[in-house]
Amino acid sequence: MKKICAALLALAALLAFGPPVFGNGLNLNSLGTRALSMGGAFVGLADDFTSVFWNPAGLARIRTAAFGVSGSDIIPSGTYTLTVPPPYGTGTIIDTRTLTQHYLGGIAAYVHPISPDLVAAIGVYTPSGLGASWDGTKMSAVSGGRTDIEWKSRVGLVTIAPTLAYRAGDAFSIGASLNLNYGMFDTSMYAGTADLTPLGLAYPAFDLGQYQESETGWGLGATLGVQFRPSATLSFGAVLRTASTVKFRGSATIANIAALQAKGESDMRREVTWPMWIAAGAAVVPLDGLTLTADIQWTQWSKIQSITTSYLDPTWEALMTANGRNVLPMAWQDALQLRFGAEYRASADLVLRAGFYVDPSAAPDKTMNILLPNYDFKGITLGAGYNLGSLTLDFGLEYLIGAERSINPALVATDPAYAYAVPGVYRMKILAPSLSVTYRFD
Repeated sequence: MKKICAALLALAALLAFGPPVFGNGLNLNSLGTRALSMGGAFVGLADDFTSVFWNPAGLARIRTAAFGVSGSDIIPSGTYTLTVPPPYGTGTIIDTRTLTQHYLGGIAAYVHPISPDLVAAIGVYTPSGLGASWDGTKMSAVSGGRTDIEWKSRVGLVTIAPTLAYRAGDAFSIGASLNLNYGMFDTSMYAGTADLTPLGLAYPAFDLGQYQESETGWGLGATLGVQFRPSATLSFGAVLRTASTVKFRGSATIANIAALQAKGESDMRREVTWPMWIAAGAAVVPLDGLTLTADIQWTQWSKIQSITTSYLDPTWEALMTANGRNVLPMAWQDALQLRFGAEYRASADLVLRAGFYVDPSAAPDKTMNILLPNYDFKGITLGAGYNLGSLTLDFGLEYLIGAERSINPALVATDPAYAYAVPGVYRMKILAPSLSVTYRFD
């Protein structure tokens, strides 16, 4: 039991100094109510204002200036249970669930045709955004016996994307956008204990107390897309979103660090790379009024193996370096999503939609933790759209079912490869209602 708790406390302290910003569960690849309702299989079809995100080449076929806005409310519901078996422990020491939180995401864009073949647009969207918030009163086993420690994270990335699209003939179009990415996140958790003997102090296990961190930063990237429509019933598309390194700047506080004659707050610096995303898709109209879509989407998470943090206060930097907390191993793996969607025009004004997708986790068991619990998700989506002349309203609902993940406490206690994992059983479900409004300047 002591060895398990020691591993948990060390891991908890380390996680406090690493950003919870990765995992396919945090990439909002279902932006826009229509695309969300079709399972996020929209790269090949992309023909509305959300093409700024999905495939900028699709904008070239828009003939009328339009403005659209879409928002989603992402509501996760998860549980975490830690049972430590003999000889390491005597039963369940944590049984908690996430607190109800609302993580908002969405997209807005204005599209303006310049000529019959050239279209400009400006979009703002949230490609990443989620978090976790746990009931800290039940986390005392990993909070130094305390019940007043907050355990929560909130992550977001906002992209501003000026875009151009060009139609080169009846069947082929291309598009590109410059992505100005603004990242932000907040983290609160137990800082754990630190060994101060390397600093010349007789404290091998000093309790640091509550840790809090807030950072923002900017990065630059681009999106390139192509679309090929050989007929009115068939369309293909491909898109590349480049990696973008966000240079975060912010500050962190540790409740008890002042007892070491150190400042309670330190400025910090960290660079985080959002990985490259490549997708291809097709859309086909097999029957009058029915459109079927399919996408394959790949994210290069394997580029993220570790993250380094610099603290500008010399005492902070020495403490974190001495305890190995300035570097966070990630060990992410590339992830491939398969997405399928359908859209049926029930009448001149009413459209019905449905979709399904498979979204694997990028995080292996050896880096699984409670502030960024990653899962293999299966997503089911439904939606409808109604045309009111120049105005279109869309409603969608996305339900994600996460596969249970179980990290064996014995592995954390005995296997060095699991030194940064939090053992236990994790379960997660996510509900995301979405609403969109589009106005065409006919």
